[in-house]
Amino acid sequence: MGPLTTGDNINAFPPGFPGVTFRMPSVTIAFVRAMARAVGVTLREDGAVLRDGQVVWRFARADGHIGDIEFFDFTQWVRDTQPDDLSVVAAYARTIQADELGVLGLAFKTAPTLRASLQRVERYFRILTDTAVYRLDETRDPAHFAIEIRTPPHSVLDLRNECALAGFARNMRNFVGEALVFDAITFRHPCRGDPADYAALLGCPVRFEAERDAIVLGRAMLDLPNRLGDAAVNAFLTAHLERELGPLDDRSLRADLLRLLTPALSNGVPQAAAIARQLGMSERTLYRRLAEEGLTFRDVLVEAQLALAQELLRDGGTSIAEIAFLTGFAEQSTFSRAFKRWVGKAPAQFRQQPVG
Repeated sequence: MGPLTTGDNINAFPPGFPGVTFRMPSVTIAFVRAMARAVGVTLREDGAVLRDGQVVWRFARADGHIGDIEFFDFTQWVRDTQPDDLSVVAAYARTIQADELGVLGLAFKTAPTLRASLQRVERYFRILTDTAVYRLDETRDPAHFAIEIRTPPHSVLDLRNECALAGFARNMRNFVGEALVFDAITFRHPCRGDPADYAALLGCPVRFEAERDAIVLGRAMLDLPNRLGDAAVNAFLTAHLERELGPLDDRSLRADLLRLLTPALSNGVPQAAAIARQLGMSERTLYRRLAEEGLTFRDVLVEAQLALAQELLRDGGTSIAEIAFLTGFAEQSTFSRAFKRWVGKAPAQFRQQPVG
């Protein structure tokens, strides 16, 4: 049976980072159902997963969205019950269809060009999940349609990414037709099978241990028309999606930023442009929306650094030098000066004071 999760928060860090939590990311139930069908099991409305009439897994619920940890644990179960990863990737790519994604899927299909389809993915995909965002990068030629992960590491993210890009590749070809040619599909993780088998399945060169998880294609491919492209229908569907996205856009941007910034600090201070891409907006839009909340990017960055530093100092299990690194500082002395400026006490003094 799968584990049942409780509450609305999960630990955002691996062991050693106690007490730091953020809102649990989730994925649309359509992805979960597609994964279930791909391996011959059925997901019921009550969250039970059945094979031959027997319950083999159970989700806490199966309405709307599933928590990311539940989905990743289920994907691990799928991996463990199948002969190899490639069989799962092939079955998932055949199974997942744009039509299952409601209005968003129809908007993908009816966009006038492949570029417009992928731009809609970039803008609206967070209606379906906040575990990852997709970015169409045309700053290089060939262009990259890349996944950017928004969750802590998990053992099955490699399989999830393979399934996701294989599904997109198949649907993109369905949108455009035989004229669409990919330069390559790339993955950051090592290959668990034979790369030639992946190339045969995906119909293009496949490279592992690459810079990005991405579909690589010439910019000219992005101008190809979609076979079902219809400007009027697409405009109607896009307007509907804007209304759907409204509640997400109205949600506190500060909260979303804190959720992204806190786990990213150990890699150094994140750049506003990179964070904006993860939120599916331009850097200029990020600054504008923060200003509407009376904030700057630096305000929220300092809030994330301070909150994490205080948590780790109170816990007592992490050295001040390590805390400096984990909060984005290159040197302990710089961190100590900043912390004293923020709270009026040096980190060691803060650590010694009673909690209350």
